[in-house]
Amino acid sequence: MFHSSFICRKALLPQMAFACALFSAQSPLQRSIPEKEGISSEAIMKFLTVANKIKSTEFHSFMLLRHGKVVSEVYWNPYQKDLKNRLYSCSKSFTATAIGFAVQENKLKVTDKVISFFPDKLPTEISDNLKELSIQNLLTMSTGMEKEPDFIRGSESDWVKAYLAVPIDNKPGSKFNYSSLATFMLSAIIQKVTGQTVADYLKPRLFDPLGIKDYDWESNPQGINTGGWGLRVKTEDMAKFAQFFLQKGKWNGKQIISEDWINEASSAHILQNPNADEKLRSENDWVQGYGYQMWRNRFNSFRGDGAYGQYMLVLPEQDAVVIMTAESNNLQEELNLVWEHLLPAFQPKAIPENKSAYQKLKDLENNLSIEPLKSEIFPKINKTFSFAENKDKYQSVELKSNGQKFEMKLMINGKSYPFEFTSGKWNQQETMRIQPTSDKKSLTDSYKLYPAKITNSFCWKDENTLELKTIYLETPHSHLMDITFDNDSIVFELKNSADFGKKSTILKATEIK
Repeated sequence: MFHSSFICRKALLPQMAFACALFSAQSPLQRSIPEKEGISSEAIMKFLTVANKIKSTEFHSFMLLRHGKVVSEVYWNPYQKDLKNRLYSCSKSFTATAIGFAVQENKLKVTDKVISFFPDKLPTEISDNLKELSIQNLLTMSTGMEKEPDFIRGSESDWVKAYLAVPIDNKPGSKFNYSSLATFMLSAIIQKVTGQTVADYLKPRLFDPLGIKDYDWESNPQGINTGGWGLRVKTEDMAKFAQFFLQKGKWNGKQIISEDWINEASSAHILQNPNADEKLRSENDWVQGYGYQMWRNRFNSFRGDGAYGQYMLVLPEQDAVVIMTAESNNLQEELNLVWEHLLPAFQPKAIPENKSAYQKLKDLENNLSIEPLKSEIFPKINKTFSFAENKDKYQSVELKSNGQKFEMKLMINGKSYPFEFTSGKWNQQETMRIQPTSDKKSLTDSYKLYPAKITNSFCWKDENTLELKTIYLETPHSHLMDITFDNDSIVFELKNSADFGKKSTILKATEIK
């Protein structure tokens, strides 16, 4: 299970750090017809049709690569090809790759102890477990901490110092415990040894050679990239990264990072649940082992994995890559769709051309969408309401309807946020309003996130009940708002789609005459 062949040796390749900068930025990935690459258009159509129907997952984008070529690409309208994805834990795989480059350049070893990088940030008493904590323990989520020290995230305090002060309950390396802050510490180590953020360090080594542009990465208050989340890249950039792993670190004929590192990073170093029985292991992709910020899957494959169904799947035996972005509350079901509909469809050689099926596939790809709200009635209104005092600091809301358009202006903590909604189609705009998220503490470095690209639609459920939807196009999430009118007052209910209906904010407001 544990691989030691790479971690203790010096880099096998000569230092290549800045040679990568000489590679010209690559054009987009090549496209091909499914049948030429040994998979039928019918199989892809079946996958997309089923994916579009399941209620637990709202798909946003999908890419399928075979033999290094894109054979299917979908953006569910209103999501678009040129939009970035605010990644959750898929970011971790990029951070771990930065560690690989640093190992290759002899800047560090994965056996190095974490405390050796931060002598000025250590607690007064250094426990034996803290002394033993290594980079490899951070990479494999085996720090020995019982739980994620999430109180650090979003705070103004020194995150590194705060992390090192957290008790380590178990011997490092003995137990799997998933932690985004462990990945943040990898980012901090990269910045310590290179003098650059992870994003800047990866630019000439990874992003430029792969032609990944217009990315950004959130930082903490001390200017360190968050590492475990907050990277923003396009869906095709995710595909390039996964293909880079499939090609064992080679790109455009050049070995950018050593094959040994790719093998080491994508191999299982620790089991998430050592006591998993045979049935669980046969059904569950979260007990197959964990590498260097990569999850092992069934079917001898592995993945970069982010919350709400962000996947970078690498299938070496099929020479294939599957990219999915979504908002899902059943992550295993999302993967099962791949195993059920795509995995059996890969053939070793090209198959006969099927022009009719291919055209149907292209038509399907171009017409998949998330339906906007659509109203059948259009009551007129032009009123402003004042909210009762509330912890979220909502102050007032101005509502105006004019047939197919509905305008809302929210005043929150002294700032005005205007929105324009349309019925039956999406209305795209930008906003400075805070994004919906599963964890407000994860939102950092907000200047990179705003103005946020959004799109809106509305529907009157009846004469007194209004439904509004705002999709934040570069996240998996949306805001759902229900407004119920009762004479001179309203009840305003706000739902964050990331909560899947489990909780909402309910506020009352009175009309300002």
